[in-house]
Amino acid sequence: DVQLVESGGGSVLPGGSLKLACEASGFTFDDYSVAWYRQAPGKEREGVSCVVESDGSTYYTGSVKGRFTISINGAKNTVFLQMDNLQPEDTATYYCAGGYYGPGITPDQAMLTLRSKPLGQGTQVVVSS
Repeated sequence: DVQLVESGGGSVLPGGSLKLACEASGFTFDDYSVAWYRQAPGKEREGVSCVVESDGSTYYTGSVKGRFTISINGAKNTVFLQMDNLQPEDTATYYCAGGYYGPGITPDQAMLTLRSKPLGQGTQVVVSS
């Protein structure tokens, strides 16, 4: 399995923004699919967003559409999740997972497939007034 490191979490007020980063260690995301998941205390893991590097296609779960944006940097070694207008229900630990599936996979398919990947330490996001 690939090694990914999440960062960028923190504590913000409702309506605030954070930008999470998922950095690849020793490789690039060429033809990878990379997904963000989150898990709040006492709740199941939830898929948040996914990007397919080969064609740039993206997927967002309904509750974050229009507020979150996933992207890959030019060096293709970091996937970002820009989170705007954060709400208390976004409070969770956020994790990323990646897999080499090449072109042809859709981001929603990739998100389902990546769900079985082991996760790292994650980065905590707290939205509270």
